[in-house]
Parts: sequence; structure tokens; C-alpha cells
Amino acid sequence: MLIGVVEKGSFSAAARTMRVPVTTVTRKISDLESVLGAKLLVRTTRQLSLTDAGITYLSAARRIIDQVEEAEREVAGEFTAPKGELVITTPIQFGQLHVLPVVTDFLALFPLINVRLLLFDRNVQLVEDHVDMALRIGKLPDSTMIATAIGKMRTVVCANPEFLAGHGIPQTPEELQRLPCVTFDGPTPSPSWQLRDPETNAPMVVPITSRLSVTTVEAAVRATIRKLGVTRLLYYQVADAIEAGQLQVIMEQFEPEPVPVNLVHAARGQMPLKMRRFLDFAAPRLRAVFPKLQQDAKPKSAPRPAASPPATTEAAYKPSSLRPG
Repeated sequence: MLIGVVEKGSFSAAARTMRVPVTTVTRKISDLESVLGAKLLVRTTRQLSLTDAGITYLSAARRIIDQVEEAEREVAGEFTAPKGELVITTPIQFGQLHVLPVVTDFLALFPLINVRLLLFDRNVQLVEDHVDMALRIGKLPDSTMIATAIGKMRTVVCANPEFLAGHGIPQTPEELQRLPCVTFDGPTPSPSWQLRDPETNAPMVVPITSRLSVTTVEAAVRATIRKLGVTRLLYYQVADAIEAGQLQVIMEQFEPEPVPVNLVHAARGQMPLKMRRFLDFAAPRLRAVFPKLQQDAKPKSAPRPAASPPATTEAAYKPSSLRPG
């Protein structure tokens, strides 16, 4: 129960997860401290923290649990044959478009493996949530996780070609600021977009004007296709609309550096064969997806506007937020 309390950050949250009364959790921790003769937790009105003894004990407990779980996997045969349940998490749209086909092909080859594919536009905690592998888009924080690079992803600014014909194609960040934007209100919304100075490669923070803020990528794409404004998303999220001529990439010279995409898993002494087989199977197939996502798709219709008339300033807008997920 100590691990649960620390991971959840409170006795009450741990009790809800374990579906037991809070008094039971409190009593169990108190009994453990009595047996050890040491205080493990310091609880205040605002936070819960481990004592030095608690840090030492928790570290040892986690090592023992890892060893037990590895022994269970070995007895179950996961180190001698590719079998068992494999839990994988990915961003929603990328998972649906690119990971799901790989998973279905993988399952056809390995009948003793089952997959739980968790589609979330947020980072799931691998160890705490018992997830085997994650596809992560973006720079990874320093950690003990093992990462396998599979590609890089552009972040693009785009709009409907007819919208651009009427408002003009912005050539500078200053011109972009005068246009209405469709923003994706993701986990970390921002009142600005980050671009890149093409001369110095330095990051540029550009305040933007949000005419519409939405909570899903699909809604942002649909609204932009309907000529409501300009949007900024990861390239894979708009690639189909660009290829269909419904959206057009603009301000490519100001694009930030592409972000890395990795398959990530927790470090462990011996990797179960189900994970090794999936990594070997999925990595080259996912890498094959990225070359076409590194260059602008050619529209099948809807020619690009020829000229760039002055940006309209019919209404004044106040900066709002977007950060692509």
C-alpha cells in the first residue's frame, strides 16, 4: 500500500484506486511503520512526502516487486515464447492511422499475443499504469526509459486555399498575427505559437488570435477546412486534408525543427519476447511512414493562390491559445 499512496500522492486517492476505506490504508501504513520502527511518510495539509527511511524502503520494495514480476513472466513462458498481453499507448489519431495497421498485422503473425491499444492524447505513466510500450511524439525528458527512434514530425501552419485567396498568404509572423486562428486547446494551451527564425534558427514566439478554440484535433481540422482561419498542427494530423487540396501549408520557412518520435519502454533486465517481437516488427514499419510526412503532400485539386494580397484587418482580435497535441 505504501507504493500506491506515494504514486497517487494521497491516502484518499490510493484508497479509491484500491477500492478500500481510507482508514484501512492509514492503518496498514501505520502498522508497517510500527514493524519497521521508522517513520516512512510525512503528511501535511498540502502534500505527502517520504522520509529518508521511506525512500530507502520504497526503493527496495520496488526492486523486489520487479523481481517477482519478472519471475512470474519467466514461469509463464514470456521469456521463452512470444505470448501474453501487450499493452501499448499512442496518441489517438496517429494510433488510428499508423499504429493500428501495424498492430493488426503483428497479431496475425503471433496468435499467442493479445494487444491492448490505449489511444490517449496525453502521456500515460508506463510503470505506474502497467503499460509495456508507448509511442511518444516530442522531446523526451531525461529518464531511465529506453527509447527507439522511429522518425521526426513536422509542425505546420495551414489554411484553406480559398481562405488564403481572400485574406492573403502571410509571409511574416507579423502578417500571421492579423489573421483569425483555429486553435487546439490541448493539455498545455498557450496564447502564442512557436515558430523559427529562418536566418538564425532561433525560436520565435508569435502571439496569435484565436477565433475558435476546440478540444479535438479533428474539430480543428474541420473548422479550418470550412475557411474559419489558420491552424497549427502536427503534419500527420492534416496530411490527408493537404493531399485532398482542402488545406495548404504556409510559412514553411518559419517551421520549428521537427520533433522526434520514439517507441519508449521501461528499462528492465530481460525484455519479454512479446515486447522484443513487437519492437522488431513495428519499428521498421513505422519508420517507413515518415518519409512522406517530411515533405508537403501535393494537392490533388485546388490550386495554390497565385498572389498574396494585403492581410485584411476587418476586426480586431485578442491573442488566445494553441499548442498542437
